[in-house]
Amino acid sequence: QVQLVESGGGLVQPGGSLRLSCAASGSIRSIYAVGWYRQAPGKQRELVAAITSGGTTNYVDSVKGRFTISRDNAKNTVYLQMNSLKPEDTAVYYCNADLILLATMSLVGPTTTAEYDVWGQGTQVTVSS
Repeated sequence: QVQLVESGGGLVQPGGSLRLSCAASGSIRSIYAVGWYRQAPGKQRELVAAITSGGTTNYVDSVKGRFTISRDNAKNTVYLQMNSLKPEDTAVYYCNADLILLATMSLVGPTTTAEYDVWGQGTQVTVSS
């Protein structure tokens, strides 16, 4: 089994910065595309930033130039650096991996198991003075 654990959220003043981390635990062989999503109260969950296994990134227009997504494959961790935070960035932030390959054991020996659409539990980001 695999888990994604987000950390780094908190309360910050407008204009401040936070760095979120999304760490995968388990016998990871590889992690494909990962996205950071957020959901504010009363609103739908939206994709904020995404990064492919090759490092290609995409951002929603509202965070371009302020947020940076990156990954450390050796640590099985994806980061979201958030600068110049605004009150409208307040939300629960979730990470999602579309595909994770795991090293597992079968009756005939070592094998690879695929986990699809894996979500973390979320971390709260509050931007307020």
